[in-house]
Amino acid sequence: MPIVRVDFWEGLGEKPLKQMIKGITDVMVGIGVPKEAVQVIVNEVPKTHWGVGGIPTSECMPDSQPPK
Repeated sequence: MPIVRVDFWEGLGEKPLKQMIKGITDVMVGIGVPKEAVQVIVNEVPKTHWGVGGIPTSECMPDSQPPK
């Protein structure tokens, strides 16, 4: 059973999180994994606890989405 873990900035909202979980599940199903076997865990991380280039994202990217 695959477990997919995603770290994401907090505050995305319930609807987008549901879409993310469904999309990840759909990709796994597309490669042959039974839907019932897919587990997705989303860890929402505060921007104060996520750094990019040595700076907390709360300071350098206050209103943007997570880096790709």
